[in-house]
Amino acid sequence: MATLRMRYVSSYAGETPESTRAADICALQQYDAKDMTKGKLRIALWVALPLAAGLALRLWYVAHASRIEGDTLIYGGIARNWLKFDVYGFSVGPNGPRPTLIRLPGYPMFLAACFRIFGFDRYHPIIYLQSAIDLFTCILLSALSGRLFGRRAALATLWLSALCPFTAIYAAAPLTETLTLFTIALTFYSLERWRATGAGYNRWLWMITAAMAYSVLLRPEQGLLPATVVPAMIWIAWHQSERTLSLSKLRPVFVAAICILLPLVPWTIRNYRTFHVFQPLAPRSATDPGEAIPKGFQHWYRTWAIDFADTEQVYWNYDSTDLRISDLPTRAFDSEDQYAETAAILSDYNQKDNATPAFDQRFEALAQQRIQASSLRYYIVLPVARLANMLFRPRPEMMQIGLDWWNWHEYRAKTLLAYASAALNLAYFILGGIGLWLWRRHGWTPDAALAAAMVGFVVLRCALLLTLDNSEPRYTLELFPLLFVWGSFLFRSASEEPADLRRKPAA
Repeated sequence: MATLRMRYVSSYAGETPESTRAADICALQQYDAKDMTKGKLRIALWVALPLAAGLALRLWYVAHASRIEGDTLIYGGIARNWLKFDVYGFSVGPNGPRPTLIRLPGYPMFLAACFRIFGFDRYHPIIYLQSAIDLFTCILLSALSGRLFGRRAALATLWLSALCPFTAIYAAAPLTETLTLFTIALTFYSLERWRATGAGYNRWLWMITAAMAYSVLLRPEQGLLPATVVPAMIWIAWHQSERTLSLSKLRPVFVAAICILLPLVPWTIRNYRTFHVFQPLAPRSATDPGEAIPKGFQHWYRTWAIDFADTEQVYWNYDSTDLRISDLPTRAFDSEDQYAETAAILSDYNQKDNATPAFDQRFEALAQQRIQASSLRYYIVLPVARLANMLFRPRPEMMQIGLDWWNWHEYRAKTLLAYASAALNLAYFILGGIGLWLWRRHGWTPDAALAAAMVGFVVLRCALLLTLDNSEPRYTLELFPLLFVWGSFLFRSASEEPADLRRKPAA
């Protein structure tokens, strides 16, 4: 290389013939080509390492923590009956499958396609496929961080997402979580690309549309995704039309919004024709029309429930098995008389384990006593406590850890694992929060609309979770893709330009 530099200097002094100069330039080009090849190999290696580690983690979960039960069997039953009998239902009676609307068709569609390929009720190939999808989600999030913050941030996001046990473990269960996380990542990545390419009719517009449309078909609360992204798209279109209300610029957004709703039309028509109800999404109560909803029990449950253990031991067991008063925390009673009244109701219920209207009225009366005693507790304190529990608990629901994970004398090693899980979970939230704050402080132009959509999605989802009866940590998994991206800001290089910083709109 030094020789080449000397020849370059002498050539500028007029000492080297033109032919020699051309030969030196060719040598330099060959040297640069080799250097670039080595750089690409180095980058490929750095990308392959977290992906390999992430794959190993998911395969370990498949081998040791896979779960095929509960909602998985409901979704699988719907997919099977849909294929065999052309009936969207999970329970089979003497007259064949009974139609249902308690689950949206997005995940049963996915399972039905897998059953066609792998065979009926073969869930393990589906689990491996979900593991691959989850890793692709990590790649999408890494690509988004790279475009926003640069190459080092992209690599940090890849490590943070690939080795996150809370999202990885759900790839080992045939549930909606893995596909939902994928649609969230694809939506925000495509939104950034759509903004960078001029916010018009292009492949990224259709990618955003498809991702959000399928996300809504997976879970009803995913309607929050278009509720935050579509306004961001309007702002982007308005901003790129020099802040004038240009119909030609806004038309792609309106088309996308219509296309997001279109898949719900046949589902809504089907529900009206089958059940004679207007139900564009799955019902909040997860019951079919005509089924009793134990609202009194639910009101009473909301007067004391906080932890996931309350959900599994009491909420899910009502109308199916015994409820033990020993499973209720002391906050479920305001006095000894109330304790005795609660014990009497549970004792009568345990005779047949059947939720009747009479029991529901007794639970409602008890709930009203407790609400009148402290409305602040019912409407503010407990909802916030349930949300905090969903956000920051150790998340052992998919691991072989007891619900009373804090019981050191019974579990010991698993208690330590639970505390480590809680610390790691908290670290992700702190990292994401600090990254978001620093991103905002350094200025997130030209991606203000994208950032606002991300923050809006988190805020709306937390607001929705405040209204739920049952505390389930998996309901906050949808926040993690954004935590990965925000947290990567801390690892960016101050001297490195992001992959497409100050991007100019392209055709």
